[in-house]
Amino acid sequence: MPRKASPNMNNEVPDTEENDVSKSDHKNEDEVEKLTYMLGAVMNYLSDDELEELDVEYLLDETKGLREWWDRYRESNKKLIEEEIKKSLGELSLKELEEIREKIKEKQN
Repeated sequence: MPRKASPNMNNEVPDTEENDVSKSDHKNEDEVEKLTYMLGAVMNYLSDDELEELDVEYLLDETKGLREWWDRYRESNKKLIEEEIKKSLGELSLKELEEIREKIKEKQN
């Protein structure tokens, strides 16, 4: 009499927390691979002895994924800067606060 196939004999991974962790690990490995590539490209560029002047725009344009990563990084850093500013407002003088308000008004116009 043939044996009944166990659920895992079809090489299917059940939808479990372990499977989610495996997907997460794979995603992290992909991200590490992309970051490693970008870091290598940047280091190759910086270590070029024939370079007389660094061109960051060239580096961002010519390194696949670097500009997108840099924009995401700057956006996440923006939130930290905003929090730092909010926390330090109480320490500023009235004159400094008024100067900031004027700059904001100029920006809005």
